Amino acid sequence: MATGLSVTCGSQAKKHAFFTNVYTQQNNIKMSGWGFRGNFCQQRFPVRTCAALSPFEHPSRLYCKTASLQDNAAAQAKETLQRYKDRPWDYLGSEEYIEKYGTNPVWAGYRRNHKGGIPPQKTRKTCIRGDKICGNPCPICRDPNIIIHHQNVKLLQQFISPHTGMVFDPTQTGVCMKQQKMLNQAINTARDHGLLPFQIPYVEFSGEDYSNSHDAVGSTPPPPCLTTSDTWYTWYREITPDDNEVAKVKTTYKAFLK
Repeated sequence: MATGLSVTCGSQAKKHAFFTNVYTQQNNIKMSGWGFRGNFCQQRFPVRTCAALSPFEHPSRLYCKTASLQDNAAAQAKETLQRYKDRPWDYLGSEEYIEKYGTNPVWAGYRRNHKGGIPPQKTRKTCIRGDKICGNPCPICRDPNIIIHHQNVKLLQQFISPHTGMVFDPTQTGVCMKQQKMLNQAINTARDHGLLPFQIPYVEFSGEDYSNSHDAVGSTPPPPCLTTSDTWYTWYREITPDDNEVAKVKTTYKAFLK
């Protein structure tokens, strides 16, 4: 019995040592794999250092310089906007406009983002509500230097057909309804001031419409009743009522008569 027990205990010890060895090898494999992944990640995404930052310069100074550059850019943009606000027609001859649009109109190549394959039949009501600008604004709202004015003739001519002289439909130019209304008013004002040419619609005149020989516009003859000293209307004459009709009325309203 003692010999069998010792054999059983020895076999269990061997099994325990075997499984311990296998578990240790698996852990070593996992650790080596993690180390490979870590090295791979370090090679794929290396740690970047700021070369512009001097080791003797405090980081707060760099942030102050960045903020000052942003403030200067904002001030310059505000000054440019104020300059073009007083004279908006100068923007169309500037280098900034030529670099951005070239010889094309401001609405060339514009396409509004919409859901589905069928574009909407009308443009949006407005692109700017308060201080918030919607996504993909119209060609006029997206550029703050483009200002609609009746003296800005070059801008207004971009929205007028050179063949028919009619204003382009907003679905073709993509301009929102608010800017389209201001555009129509500016075009009408420019035409009234003689800044934009326009064609007067043809009207066929008739000689009968402008003659004084017609009875409606000629001298009206006096009525025949005035020649016999009668009144103009027959009901203005003295009327004698019928006695039988008067008696019927008195009988009907006898209770109400005093």
